[in-house]
Amino acid sequence: MNLGDIIPYIAPTVVLLLILGSAIKILPEYERGVVFFLGRFQGVKGPGLIIVIPGIQQIVRVDLRVITLDVPSQDVISKDNVTVRVNAVLYFRVVDPEKAIIRVEDYGAATSQLAQTTLRSVLGKHDLDEMLSERDKLNADIQEIIDAQTEEWGIKVANVEIKHVDLNESMIRAIARQAEAERERRAKVIHAEGELQASRKLVEAAEVMSVNSGAMQLRYLQTLADMSNNNSSTIVFPLPMDLLKTFMQNPPSKGDAPETPGA
Repeated sequence: MNLGDIIPYIAPTVVLLLILGSAIKILPEYERGVVFFLGRFQGVKGPGLIIVIPGIQQIVRVDLRVITLDVPSQDVISKDNVTVRVNAVLYFRVVDPEKAIIRVEDYGAATSQLAQTTLRSVLGKHDLDEMLSERDKLNADIQEIIDAQTEEWGIKVANVEIKHVDLNESMIRAIARQAEAERERRAKVIHAEGELQASRKLVEAAEVMSVNSGAMQLRYLQTLADMSNNNSSTIVFPLPMDLLKTFMQNPPSKGDAPETPGA
C-alpha cells in the first residue's frame, strides 16, 4: 500500500480519536457528574468510566467531600450594645448533586453569604457573656439555621465553629474590672458564710458545755495543753471563780455598827 493511499484516512482517524478522547470521562470515587442532554437534565453518573457525546451532552463535576469554608470576620453588635468582630468556620458537603447544580448558580458562594448573614443575626440576639461562655449552644443554633436553608440546594452542613471573638482594648479593661469585682464579691460572700457557720458551731458548743459543768473544765485544760506546746514564756495560772465571790460582795458601810451576838 502506497503512502498516498493512507493519507486520505489519516484525517478522519485523528478526528475520530479526538471525539473518543473527549467523550470518555473518568470520575473518581468522591465525584459525581451531572449530565445534561441538549440542555435538559439527564441524570447523575459516576464514579468510574462514563461516555459523554460531545456537542450533545454536557457534564458538570461535583465534589462530594466535606468542604471547609472560612467565614470572614463580621462586625456584630450584641444584645447589650457591645461591638465585637467574630469569625467562624463552616463544614458542609453536597448530598444531592442535581439540586446543587440546578437550583443554585454557585453553591459554595451562596453558602458563604448565608453563613455570614446568619452569623450576624444569631449573635446579635445574645449578650457578650453568652458569646464567650455558651459557644456550643450558639454553634448548634447557627448550624441548624444554615442547614435548614441549604437543604433545598442539596447541601448538608456538618458543623459550625466560632473561632474568635475579638474585643477592643477598652472593653477588655472593662471586662477585667468586672471580673475583679466579681471575685471580690465571691470572697466576701464566702467569708461571711464561714463566719455564720462558725457562730452556729460556737452556739452548739456552748449549749453542750452548759449542760455539763465538767465540759468547761475539760475544755479549759485542753486550752492549757495547746498553749504549752508553743515556745512561749506566758504563764497561765487558773483561778477558780468561787474564790472571788467573797470579794465581789458589797462591803458593809462605815455607819453600820456590827451586830452583837445575842442582842
